[in-house]
Amino acid sequence: MIFLQLFWTFLIIGLFSFGGGYAMLSLIQSKVVTEYAWITAEQFTDIVAISQATPGPVGINTATYIGYTVTHNLGYSEAVCVLGSALTSLAVVLPSFIIVLSICWLYQKVKKSGLFTSLMKNIRPIVIGMIAAAAGVLITRENFFHWSSWILMAVAFVCCKYLKVHPIWVILASGIIGLIIY
Repeated sequence: MIFLQLFWTFLIIGLFSFGGGYAMLSLIQSKVVTEYAWITAEQFTDIVAISQATPGPVGINTATYIGYTVTHNLGYSEAVCVLGSALTSLAVVLPSFIIVLSICWLYQKVKKSGLFTSLMKNIRPIVIGMIAAAAGVLITRENFFHWSSWILMAVAFVCCKYLKVHPIWVILASGIIGLIIY
């Protein structure tokens, strides 16, 4: 019965969580700590900390660890606990997987449509504006407190836009330079 409850709970969390893994943490906590009392608040805090420290999306990692912890707390064997973690992981990603798969199928059907092509051409400037707005929000006195921050930003832009340096290398180099400067 616990496996069905875990699967259903994390399926609902995956379906109604928008904004990424951190956005789903409050919903996960309200379900597994408050509503069902499967784990304690302290266990949840520890699970989130471990989820942040391990590679991968924090929401999926949290679901994985909770599936394991809940079944472990109920006295199941290691193999069954692994099954619990796999089940919660599958349940939390399943809605997104189905939605993306459906969008891909739909895209294949409409990608040559004139209406769709026109819609995409009109959306591009909006997306660029939204990215620019996000950049504007991040350009604050706290983030750009020194003239070297502006130079670092400009060099990173030139490297990515004109020199075609891979963004990962730009991020790593910027981190090292920032560590040296600051």
